[in-house]
Amino acid sequence: MAKQDDQFKRVVSHAKEYGFVVQSSEIYDGLSAVYDYTQNGTELKKNIRDYWWKSMVQLHENIVGIDSAIFMHPTTWKASGHIDAFNDPLIDNKDSKKRYRADVLIEDYAEKLFQKAQKEITKAAKRFGDTFDEEQYKTTNPRVIKYLTERKKVLQDMAMLLDKDDLAGVKALIEEKGIACPVSGSKNWTDVKQFNLMFGTKIGASADSAMDLYLRPETAQGIFVNFLNVQKSGRMKIPFGIAQTGKAFRNEIVARQFIFRMREFEQMEMQFFVRPGEQKKWYETWKERRLAWHLSLGLGKENYRFHKHEKLAHYADAAADIEFNFPFGFKELEGIHSRTNFDLSSHEEHSGRKLQYFDPELNESYVPYVVETSIGLDRMFLAVLSKSLQEETLENGTIRTVLRLPAVLAPIKAAILPLVKKDGLPDIAHKIIDDLKFDFNVTYDEKDAVGRRYRRQDAAGTPFCITVDHQTKDDNTVTLRNRDSMEQKRVGIKDLKNLINTEVSFANWLKKLE
Repeated sequence: MAKQDDQFKRVVSHAKEYGFVVQSSEIYDGLSAVYDYTQNGTELKKNIRDYWWKSMVQLHENIVGIDSAIFMHPTTWKASGHIDAFNDPLIDNKDSKKRYRADVLIEDYAEKLFQKAQKEITKAAKRFGDTFDEEQYKTTNPRVIKYLTERKKVLQDMAMLLDKDDLAGVKALIEEKGIACPVSGSKNWTDVKQFNLMFGTKIGASADSAMDLYLRPETAQGIFVNFLNVQKSGRMKIPFGIAQTGKAFRNEIVARQFIFRMREFEQMEMQFFVRPGEQKKWYETWKERRLAWHLSLGLGKENYRFHKHEKLAHYADAAADIEFNFPFGFKELEGIHSRTNFDLSSHEEHSGRKLQYFDPELNESYVPYVVETSIGLDRMFLAVLSKSLQEETLENGTIRTVLRLPAVLAPIKAAILPLVKKDGLPDIAHKIIDDLKFDFNVTYDEKDAVGRRYRRQDAAGTPFCITVDHQTKDDNTVTLRNRDSMEQKRVGIKDLKNLINTEVSFANWLKKLE
């Protein structure tokens, strides 16, 4: 745990030092759970968004994108169930005065049981070597069986209690399992209470005529209310999808873990409309497709796992999370949900408008079912940043900090470095920048010795450094240095564009998904 905490602290510190993320309004001591993306963070975030958008919209003929408003008619949130059911179960520790989500406390307890089981499995794998059968060990070793059985039961019990809105039962479960406050170690808990997460606001010219509104807590409803507009104007045929990225807002009382849980955040969502009865097939399809998208970035297959929901939302008949191994453990990164026809049917009822699709093959009209994929852009940013930040010991014994970002996502693709600030080398470097800047985000750096500049670019995640030296004036070649391998080779200036493009282009990375 201490090792994980140290890595997380390094990620937060590195994000600020190298221009990725800072506390919002920092000069006024900040605003809790609100963050600003600075120069490199803005580029990385944009590249993640573009990588998602291109794979989701550009590569699918039957998926289109929209950009709906943050403000929506208030009845939208009554129809969606957010006014009545968008709550978190909160609990306070009387001694530490800290507030927690009761379900997260229980989930963290269950995760510790899972980690204990994994520790036993890892030890056994080392002991038995190549003859080790992990599945057999899971079903025969008493300690592993005990941990995994208890984990499953506590999650099922929690789901049942939350489904019945039995908050006293949730508190009793916390007390039964001896779950303590992570800060104080105290088990002196208050009762569990529900808290609605939506931000309220008003719209109108005066207080007397102003209408009560909410900042949207998700982007999905903007897709549902535009279902017919998109279907008819785009002549879309079932199955088809509508994608959207954008800001959402939740009044998180227990906001923590840097940008993992914020009050203002960005989502990347796609709602896929299908025939009734075909939703489970498409649900499985999109689980596979979304995991493949994550794996294409090369962050390590071992850092992903599926978590099936025991407690389903009021609109779903199946749901699973893709969880990622953050520095603080496996947590939800993306959700895949089979939402049935709840949303469109509910908006039909509350609006009085028909939201149906006429299927020419079946010669009938119906309210489509929906499969949703929903990923937090900020969480994806944290996943990429935390897994890419590494320290390595070099042959000479020095420590190198390197941000091994997937090259396609890197904020700056290449840094151009004149060896010295004279003899015309800066002029050549600027000419190279002028040639490359139309295709790539590049930067110029002439301060300090070239070795220190390499280290600075390594820490910022720049895949390539291009060094202009005196030989460049003779033969128009430069030194191209690779961030990950530190390999250096002489290449012609005329070849730079193609060499960089091969490693960083969206096209080459997205072809892994085909």
